[in-house]
Amino acid sequence: MLHLVCGKIAAGKSTLTTQIARAPHTILVAEDHWLATLYPGEQTTLADYVRNASRLRAAIGPHLVDLLRTGVSVVLDFPANTPSSRAWMRALADQAGCAHQLHYLDVPDAICLERLHHRNRAGTHQFAVSDADFALFTERFVAPSTDEGLDIIIHRT
Repeated sequence: MLHLVCGKIAAGKSTLTTQIARAPHTILVAEDHWLATLYPGEQTTLADYVRNASRLRAAIGPHLVDLLRTGVSVVLDFPANTPSSRAWMRALADQAGCAHQLHYLDVPDAICLERLHHRNRAGTHQFAVSDADFALFTERFVAPSTDEGLDIIIHRT
């Protein structure tokens, strides 16, 4: 099974993926960890994120397919926040010949911002995100549609 996650910044994606990954024979692959490790200090703009995330996806995609083909479930803590990102993730499941679930965290902006402010103050996340960056990424967010052929599970606050 390939688990995907969709939600705005600070919607609770990493918390949910950590919970799902507790299942037997399941691994968590977290984009933020890989980006912070591979590109330290190189993630300051949306363009930086797009470039680095594209490079990471190109490198890790075949490995994820191999893992899924062995029967291991993968929880992909990458934001499935646009149709194109979801298409890439769906293609991984298709290539591996496995099922998928898209967990959509439908959380209001005000709650996300409150959580983001708390997270930034705590300093526990790899990236501190400003309100301006939250707004920029939120502008590009597209909620999933059943037309995308995904098995969508909606989580509401």
